Amino acid sequence: MASDLHIVVFPWSAFGHILPFFHFSKALAEAGVHVSFVSTPRNIQRLPAISPTLAPLINLYGLPEGAEATVDIPAEKIQYLKIAYDLLQHPFKQFVAEKSPNWIIVDFCSPWAKRFRRSPESLTSPPEWITFPSSVAFRSYEAKNMYPAMYGENASGIRDAERVAKTVSGCQAIAVRSCIEFEGEYIDVYQKLVSKQVIPIGLLPPEKPEKREITDGTWNTIFEWLDNQEHESVVFVGFGSELSKLPYLWALRKPTWAATDLDVLPPEFNNKTSEKGIVSIGWAPQLELLSHPSIGGSLFHSGWGSVIETLQYGLCLIVLPFIADQGLNARLLVEKGLAVEVDRKEDGSFTRHDIAKSLRLAMEHKSMVFVVFGRENRLTKDQVYEIAYRVDVGFRENIYTVKKINLIFFF
Repeated sequence: MASDLHIVVFPWSAFGHILPFFHFSKALAEAGVHVSFVSTPRNIQRLPAISPTLAPLINLYGLPEGAEATVDIPAEKIQYLKIAYDLLQHPFKQFVAEKSPNWIIVDFCSPWAKRFRRSPESLTSPPEWITFPSSVAFRSYEAKNMYPAMYGENASGIRDAERVAKTVSGCQAIAVRSCIEFEGEYIDVYQKLVSKQVIPIGLLPPEKPEKREITDGTWNTIFEWLDNQEHESVVFVGFGSELSKLPYLWALRKPTWAATDLDVLPPEFNNKTSEKGIVSIGWAPQLELLSHPSIGGSLFHSGWGSVIETLQYGLCLIVLPFIADQGLNARLLVEKGLAVEVDRKEDGSFTRHDIAKSLRLAMEHKSMVFVVFGRENRLTKDQVYEIAYRVDVGFRENIYTVKKINLIFFF
């Protein structure tokens, strides 16, 4: 029975990992499973509130202070966070010994084997074990940064690739935040590669807002502007170009070098573009915006969490990847006919004209079919909705029959 199960969940200290693990914990609790969610005190404090009906089934545990989250530090300091994260090994083992859970679900960063790629160039083509046509690989300008990040030395003394390999090696099964309908062929190959059970548990999209609860006056004005736009005509962007001639809403985070909001954009920018779009600097109610009927597309970096948030609303995806696995996500989305990727030169550079071209292609030709490797791969909006909400039934079945399994979770 589900009520007899106790699962410990232990994510890496980055909120792009913590929040999906938290959403997954809530889904388990809704199925009657008792969950112990483990992180550090400050990270626990920053989690969303748990509904009263689920509170008895989810316990939040903060391990000793010292390792917090990547959001608190600049990118170049993350290697030192891994040192602190590894200091959690002893208290985590003590916690598991005391609680004796049925399952332990951990992240990539907990290896507590080696299968290295030889050079950055080896990351620019699909590996030899991909036996079907695939475009999922890094561009050369991405590989130059990704290779040292994964395979280079860092202050923790453990390469990131080694962390992943050791964690996979020590697990009996692997759960992935995906589904058969979306990337079944890749899941099949991965299962054969690691010789372990790979369990697709669905995309776990965040809950849709039931109603708009915006009290900020500026955002009320912005939503009034959206209410007056044509259906699915507006592009929601984290960066963009007025050259596309499309109406847009640009949610822009203030750079660290900007003293005030006025320093972020050229003085004449708003005057030139005010009739076509709105720029908001700072926090934005992203789910409320994506669900607005006037929003028809989203231009973003193709981080996996943002991909899922956007997919659940059936929007056009225009992707401009920058770091980590965003390039691979972008190639997969294009391969599936779900996105348009902004063209770049060999060195990774691009212009505002490249962004404008991609925006027009996606927004003005929504009914076009993407043809990849000679096959039509365009998914309908209904299929996109189905993918976003699909949770693999096999996971629900396995969760009641498998006991004492150590899992790794890939988000």
